[in-house]
Amino acid sequence: MRTAVVILNWNTKDFLERFLPGLVKSMPEGAEVVVADNGSDDGSVNMLKERFPLVKVIPLDKNHGFTGGYNRAFKALKAMPEAADLEYFVLINSDIEAPKGWLEPLVKWMDIHPECAACAPKLHSWQDRDRFEYAGAAGGLLDKFGYPFCRGRVLKRLEMDSGQYESPSKVFWATGACLMVRSSDYEKMGGLDERFFAHMEEIDLCWRLQLEGRQIWVVPESVVYHVGGGTLPNDSPWKLKLNYRNNRLMLQNNLAKTYALRNAMGQPTGQTAQKALRQARRVIALRDRLDLCSAFVYLLAGKPKLFKAVRDARVEAARLASRETVESMPPVLFPRWIVPLAMIKGNGIFAFIRKRI
Repeated sequence: MRTAVVILNWNTKDFLERFLPGLVKSMPEGAEVVVADNGSDDGSVNMLKERFPLVKVIPLDKNHGFTGGYNRAFKALKAMPEAADLEYFVLINSDIEAPKGWLEPLVKWMDIHPECAACAPKLHSWQDRDRFEYAGAAGGLLDKFGYPFCRGRVLKRLEMDSGQYESPSKVFWATGACLMVRSSDYEKMGGLDERFFAHMEEIDLCWRLQLEGRQIWVVPESVVYHVGGGTLPNDSPWKLKLNYRNNRLMLQNNLAKTYALRNAMGQPTGQTAQKALRQARRVIALRDRLDLCSAFVYLLAGKPKLFKAVRDARVEAARLASRETVESMPPVLFPRWIVPLAMIKGNGIFAFIRKRI
């Protein structure tokens, strides 16, 4: 098993029944599908044993979240004799339709680009197959306040795929809905940050990898189709809290280090580190105020549960924050604030971004 394609399942039996047969059929030589089950109680494991007896199942004792589940699945894989030569670890959602031939371009890209730590296919909508899908589109970017967006998706606006992103491209982050990571890099980074539980953990991983001098790419020869919202609905207060909380944790993990690398033009290390910390604290403080404004927008809109979710996210992020020292080219943040730009430019936002990346 040179490539392990791992579905982390939590109560998505219906998606497994629909999409697993095609995924298994799409496997080339040297690749294998594995299902790690995060303590499901919907009969998923029994169904897998009955309908897919040749698919390896890694049963976990409870729901460890996206982060803890994948970290434990990776450790279990590394302990398998047949995975002794594991090179590529693919994270893939159960609500992904993977057509024949999707995996080979990713493996080929990684084989000939050792500087690449992770890569991903283009992500299309399963419902509207020529349109990009929200979770990753044609590769992710991050603006100066830490708001994530994509080539092909800004806020909730989605672009049709008309061939405008047909060349392999280095990106800031690639979606965890379908992400190939070099096994050695995943192990070196300690996997996903388990404080996140779920949401934005792949952006954090991609950022940390770049701070180590590694690269993240989208390989558009590969396309998969994503249903989206398979585990948590878009209006879930829990999901909203995770997004706000984890965005703050991600900035605390990486922003000062990024500034330190950018500023390290012959300055003494201590001076560079202190300047970077001050810059990062200013940006995080501004982002904190923006999040507070968002919370009150929800309150004024008559959505007290979403207001509470954002408020709780700020409290939890402060509690979970780790104080890390500033430790490479730094990853590049998009230099503008994406939210007002998207409102001003409408559908023209995509052309504006393409001219500047």
